[in-house]
Amino acid sequence: MDTTLTPPVAEVDQAPAAVANSDKHIWGIFIALCIISVIELYSASSREVSSSSIGVIGPVVRHLVMLLGGAFIVWILSRRHYRDFIPLTFGFALISVVMMVYVMFFGDIVNGARRSLTILGIGIYPAEMVKISSVLLVALVMTWNQNPKDIGITSTGVKISAIVILLFSLLLVKQGLTNTLLLVAISYSMMIIGGVKFRHLALVTLVYIVCGGIFVLFLAKDDKTDDEIAAGPQTEIVEGGSKVGPSRFDTWVARFERFFDKSKPKYEMEIDAKNRQEMYSFMAQANGGIVGVFPGNSREASRLPLAFSDYIFAIIIEEMGLVGGLVVLILYLWLLGRAAGIASRCNRTYPALLVMGMSVLIAFQALFHMAIVTGVFPVSGQPLPLISKGGTSIVVTAIAFGIMLSVSRTATRQGNKKQEIKEEIEALPEQFRDENPMKL
Repeated sequence: MDTTLTPPVAEVDQAPAAVANSDKHIWGIFIALCIISVIELYSASSREVSSSSIGVIGPVVRHLVMLLGGAFIVWILSRRHYRDFIPLTFGFALISVVMMVYVMFFGDIVNGARRSLTILGIGIYPAEMVKISSVLLVALVMTWNQNPKDIGITSTGVKISAIVILLFSLLLVKQGLTNTLLLVAISYSMMIIGGVKFRHLALVTLVYIVCGGIFVLFLAKDDKTDDEIAAGPQTEIVEGGSKVGPSRFDTWVARFERFFDKSKPKYEMEIDAKNRQEMYSFMAQANGGIVGVFPGNSREASRLPLAFSDYIFAIIIEEMGLVGGLVVLILYLWLLGRAAGIASRCNRTYPALLVMGMSVLIAFQALFHMAIVTGVFPVSGQPLPLISKGGTSIVVTAIAFGIMLSVSRTATRQGNKKQEIKEEIEALPEQFRDENPMKL
């Protein structure tokens, strides 16, 4: 089987007609998350409003415009056949990598690290693009390397997939440890779903551990930027400012030390510049109780840093309580389960990997965000998909939803007519015609 990285060309110009309607459950989850986002961002943006003259409605209107733009992207992509994403994968991945490399050396400094670049006055965070690029590339590689003699992926496919993840992790590692761990978790999930053998998974785990250790040693030895050196070793982190704080390695060590510090209960600790995010987050959640204080009545939104992005789940719990937090959690898990149901019935491998990869990307990022906010994981920055404020995150999440809806609409599944299945096979490049090994 051909394992080259040359984009395959479809053998026919006309894509087959849709075989089903777009999945109503996925559309419903998208709409529900958008509604929750608008409601909660109104409260969570109070800190931003208090520090500027943009008005109370300004942040909500901008966010609503981004959500409407995201909905348009979802609709456009849902109308395309899933085969159209094959040639677009390489272009999107190349753009993501170029932007990410630029940001590593010349990017804008946000919260103590180079994270974004500005184009026409718009801030773009390439790390979000790199995540979805990795899913698209791994789906291609695993589809091209189906084992013809047995269910699962060939050893070559496993190696190439691991290399892709390691290269993308190298780009993300300075952006935050959770981004790298998220990428690794997604790759594991896709490999397990794709039928990778246990011994191959064990070997990949060993490679990840060794390479991860090398990354950490490199950061510990040389992780100083020009700005930081000029500012001196005692530079404080300034939110949204141009100063760079301690090196990423030192930041990670400090966060792990605080996370494992059990010398006294959290509620007895003094609040300072280093722990105020997590402390105000815990206060917000405690204030929410079971049913919350209801939207618009948040007490902590005005003083919780990044309440509108990395800590918005704390505001959700404060205003909607434990019940509201569980509803949000269920929505993401429901998306994951719905995608698994679609993947298990797809006749071809590529759409099955595509829909599962996108759902895992969204669900795992949401779980990472919730784990950080609730104190299960150490402090780090991770937006809540489609709910947190952030244009790049919304666009990338919209692309993922659009791809899932495209698969639900155009991929043939068990029960489809033989003619529809034949048309799908004929419309795909030869490397993408393998039968789905995950099909139940």
